[in-house]
Amino acid sequence: MNSGGHSDTNERKPGGMSEQRRQRLRMEISREAARLFWLQGIEATTGEQIADAVGLSVRTIWRYFRNKESCAEPVLMYSVEWFLSVLRSWPLECSFEEHYATELTKLAKRYREPDEEADDLAASKMIVLANTEPALRTTWLMACDQVEREFAVIIARRLQRATDDVEVRMHAAAATAVVRVFSEALNAAYLSGTDLATIGDPREHLARAVRQATGGAIGDPVVS
Repeated sequence: MNSGGHSDTNERKPGGMSEQRRQRLRMEISREAARLFWLQGIEATTGEQIADAVGLSVRTIWRYFRNKESCAEPVLMYSVEWFLSVLRSWPLECSFEEHYATELTKLAKRYREPDEEADDLAASKMIVLANTEPALRTTWLMACDQVEREFAVIIARRLQRATDDVEVRMHAAAATAVVRVFSEALNAAYLSGTDLATIGDPREHLARAVRQATGGAIGDPVVS
């Protein structure tokens, strides 16, 4: 997080590249890997093909990723970053659906670059593909783990408890499971061409599911 000074993401180690450039390169690799995974499946995709698609050497690919499946991590994390920002900015005085609706409206009004739209689509494809590709599902679940950790912080704050409180952790796990299933179903419907209007209001669906999963503990405004 940037506290207002110069971001450490622009710092460069002697003889190396900046962290910002490193993250951009990882995302470029991830986009091409996701495209190949979707077109021909993970098993049929090789590290050499990913490297060729990006114009890099295979050795460089393995410098940034531990295996070919992990190449999808930046794209999948892109899919949860916005939701994490929603959780972090959730005011105590707002209900979940009220805050979620506000953030969705902001997102819809915000000018978006073509790359952002493409990354949204790539993330959707990887989430759906994770249902049939065990190796990719591991990567998706790792991304969801970040959501669970953030949920624990948010829930602890709303319940005025410690983040390692067992009940807080159970609520966080339950809420994250709901978000994961909801995301998988919504993305599958979107990619299949289903009219999302037939599914109903996603804000209401998600908020109701989070409340049910946490026994009503999470979702309502916090009254001081």
